[in-house]
Amino acid sequence: MKGIKYIAAIFFFLFTEMVIGQRLDAGDYEYDTEILVGVNKNTNGGLIGGFSFKYGMRIDETNFQFFGLDLANVKNPKEMRYNTVLGNSYIFGKSNYLYSIRPYYGRELLLFKKAPQQGVQVSVLGAVGPSIGLIAPYFIEYSVNRVETVREQFDPEVHQSRLNILGPGRIFEGIGSSDIAIGANAKAAVNFEFGVFKSNVTGLELGYQLEGFTREIPLMPTVENRQLFQSVYFTFFYGFRK
Repeated sequence: MKGIKYIAAIFFFLFTEMVIGQRLDAGDYEYDTEILVGVNKNTNGGLIGGFSFKYGMRIDETNFQFFGLDLANVKNPKEMRYNTVLGNSYIFGKSNYLYSIRPYYGRELLLFKKAPQQGVQVSVLGAVGPSIGLIAPYFIEYSVNRVETVREQFDPEVHQSRLNILGPGRIFEGIGSSDIAIGANAKAAVNFEFGVFKSNVTGLELGYQLEGFTREIPLMPTVENRQLFQSVYFTFFYGFRK
């Protein structure tokens, strides 16, 4: 809920800036292609929810088409981090990661054109595409006794006490044993671009993401898991156009 309120506050701030900016002459600010990269934050992710790449092409004065690719780490909303006596941070009850690979195709409609070096450009967009989910085991380091420790996938039948957990496993440990889930994704968003120069792009995308898989994803075996995920997100992006 806090994330949604924060995104709404950003939206209203940028909308105000857009209204002020549109008092200026729009000028000659046309382009045919653009390439963008971005960092994502969403209500299903952590501090950094994922990364995105987008290639857009002009159709006419106000319509664009684009191809994109999102890479995201999807979490169960009940995940909670704990600290061990060694100062390590881990998630108790988590048995799998879900890394989502989302290629997509979309259309974008330009609503307000910015002046070459002032104001905010505003557009709306929608996109759909397939999803490939990598279900990778979540490893922890577990104390078997006073002298022996093991690193293994979390199992609620074995790892019942948090006192014996020393921390998480190594980064990407077990990713070679990942399972694959197939699904689809769709999103709708408002795009605010406030770059100063004609050839560079800097902005923010605020939107809603829906993703579903053909089966339930077992992220945490002791709580309710799901096969349909929805989130509100924002993506800070940067790129260039010509």
